[in-house]
This record gives sequence, structure tokens and C-alpha cells, in this order.
Amino acid sequence: MTDDRRPRDVPQGRLSRMLRIGGLASGIGGRALAEGARQMASGQRPRAQDLLLTPANAARLAAGLAQMRGAAMKLGQLISMDAGEFLPPELAQILSRLRADADPMPPKQLQRVLDAAWGEGWLRHFSRFQVRPIAAASIGQVHRAQTRDGRDLAIKVQYPGVRASINSDIANLGLLFRVPGALPPGLDLPSLLAEARLQLHAEADYVQEAAQMRRFGQLLADRPEFLLPVPDDQFCTRDVLAMDFIDSRPIETLADAPQALRDRVATDLVRLVIDELFAFNLMQTDPNFANFRWQPDSGRIVLLDFGATRGFSDPVAPRYLALLRAALAGDAEAIRRTAVNIGYFRADTDADHQAMLLQMMETAFQPLRRGGVFDVASTDIPQRITEVAMQIARTRQRAEMPPPEVLFLHRKFGGLYLLLARLHARVDLDDLVDPGRLEAQLNARSQASARQPPSP
Repeated sequence: MTDDRRPRDVPQGRLSRMLRIGGLASGIGGRALAEGARQMASGQRPRAQDLLLTPANAARLAAGLAQMRGAAMKLGQLISMDAGEFLPPELAQILSRLRADADPMPPKQLQRVLDAAWGEGWLRHFSRFQVRPIAAASIGQVHRAQTRDGRDLAIKVQYPGVRASINSDIANLGLLFRVPGALPPGLDLPSLLAEARLQLHAEADYVQEAAQMRRFGQLLADRPEFLLPVPDDQFCTRDVLAMDFIDSRPIETLADAPQALRDRVATDLVRLVIDELFAFNLMQTDPNFANFRWQPDSGRIVLLDFGATRGFSDPVAPRYLALLRAALAGDAEAIRRTAVNIGYFRADTDADHQAMLLQMMETAFQPLRRGGVFDVASTDIPQRITEVAMQIARTRQRAEMPPPEVLFLHRKFGGLYLLLARLHARVDLDDLVDPGRLEAQLNARSQASARQPPSP
């Protein structure tokens, strides 16, 4: 955890949090009005968007959301990820701070949360409990502790009131972001708000996260390249998730490792995402770099945080396999037809808009079609895709966003790409992206599902 974060009480209660959001809105609006009056007095004719989308306002918003934590901060993270490429670079950089550490809660508030979860006197179970968190995120913070019988644990404690405030935070922030100019054109805010609401409710249930952690542990039991923590049932509740502590380093430290090691880790991560979609139908969809760590002694990738884990509807993986086959064949009509099936756009979507979206896909497909070893860090494909995306945002009042489950996929794909670029890694696309192997995985999954007894 960075040292520049200081403990702050987490605001609790719908009214308290609504007033905080209202204060953010009035502060940003007041700054915009004052600057507008100043410009008009000097003979200028300012635009609302230019007055609202300023570095000062972005910094105020980012700081306010980081202090609130919970759904408010998570929504800011999602907007910085989904809309960042459409924002001026200065603003995107400020909002990206929401993806770093949050302010921790003070020790007294921490104690109240743990008293409610474990009962008063819980400290008797531990020989050591580190009050200062080792990490603090949008909905909880992590502490290191050792039990009396010697178990070394990482304990994630949810901020108080997070779960109860999710719907109201999302609704209130939705009103703030609907202020003209507050967000760039082309962003489908209702879809983003709905996605944030679903994701937050899933992430706020630590009992469910513990179950997903165990499920992933079973799926990867024969994959020695990965290491996952195991939940500790004695201390797990809906608001507290305890697991064995795994000593590891940030995965970004591999950026200075030998090329062969970076390439091997990158290949393992890409193969995991492919298996999550085609073999498991279960994906950890949060691409935050902090969820992937590295254990030098064992040479294993440590996987953390399973709150944003989800499956997909049955047609999703087969449709992506069809899209892959069409892309490898260079069949433009099959690509268009499959893109409609996935939900990237409708069959009757404006032809010019379809053409721009298909252009983005064609750019992304080029390395797959060439095959061989792909150097992730040396390509300009992300910049070329961003240029088309910004053109789409400028020419349409409302973007056609794919279904929410596809957005989850895109976030994981995009985050993985950024991580591989950070590692300056290379991957063998011919080895990883084999349509025949992916079809075999889908068939095996379908057969396994057919053998399972129906739910009671």
C-alpha cells in the first residue's frame, strides 16, 4: 500500500453518501460557473464541456470518489477504464488514480467492522494482527495476520455500508455524470451503470467470492504454473474474507526479467484467459494488475481476487469461435454476421457506423491472420483502434455498446493486453489460438454439462 494515503472514515448511510456526491456536483458546477463567468467577461464564449472537463474538476472528482470508496469509487474506476481513451490525456491520467490504492479506514472503524463480523474479543485468536492494511481498494482493505496456531493469513475486510449503498451510489452518481459535458459523447452511460451495479453486488458478497476461489482452485489443480490462496472458513463471513497469505511480488517486477521468462508468463496468462472462456465458462473479469502476482522462488503466477468472477451465456464462446474462424479466413461477410450475433451492432445499424466498427476488428485481427510470434509491446494496433474509436465517439451521439457480458470479456482482454505490453512479452499465436483445440474444449465442456444431474 502506498504511504500517501491516510486513514479516513468511510461515509455510511444513504443520506450521508448522497450529500457527499451532491457536494462533489455542486463543487464541480461552482468551479465551472466561475470559470465561465471569467471567460465571458473577457469576451470569450466557453462551452459547457470545456468548463466541466478540466484537470481541476477531474482531480476533485477522483479525490472525492477515493474518499467515499464503495460503489462510488468503483464506478469511477469503470469510467476511467471504459471512457479513458475518449478523454483528454490529462483527465484520463487523473481519473486513473482511482485504480490505485484507496484511503484506508481508521483503526476504530476497522474494529467496529470486525467486532460485528467476529464478535468482541476476536483479537484472542491471533498472535499478530497488522492494523495498517497491506492494500486498500474500492470496497475493502487487506490486513496480514497470524493465528495462535501459526496460520499466516491475508484478511480482506469490507468497508462498512458498502453493500447497502450500492444502488443509491450508482443512481446518484448517474445523475452527476449526466450533467452535459461531464462525460465524452459516445459513452452508453445506462449500460455502464447497470454493469457497475451487477459487478458491485457480486464483489460485495465475500461468501460467494470464497466459493469462486475454491472453484478456481479445483479448475487449476493440475496447472503448476498457477498458485491460488485457500479460504480460511473460521474467519470467513459475508463482510470478511480470510485466506492463506502468499508471499509474492507485483507481477510488473517481471518487466526486467529475462525475455524467455516474460514470454513464458505471458503465454500462461493468455492460455488461462482462453481456457476461462472456452473450457471453464468461468472468468475472473477484473484485469487490475494487482490481481496477478509473481512468486520468484517457485516460479509461479499468483492469482488473487475472485469477486468479479462470472460465467457467460451458452452462445458466447461458440460465437467467438465463429468470429475467430471468420477472421482467420478473411471472410468479411462472416465477420459482419458474427459481429451482429455477438451484439457489437445490429443488422440495421447505420452502414458507416458498421464500417468503422468492422475496421477496428480488422485491425485487431491482423496479428492473428499473420500468425507466428507476436511482440505485444512493439505494435501500434492499440493506437490505431483508439483513433477509430474516437472518430466513432465524435460522429455519434450514442454508441452501440455490446451486451454487458461482452463488456466483461473486453475488459479482461484489454487488461491482459496492457499487462503483456508492460512486460514487453511475446506470444506464439499459432500455438495459442488454434480453432480446432478451442472447438474440442467447447465439445468437452458441453459433454460434461450434459452428464451433470439437473438442479433440484
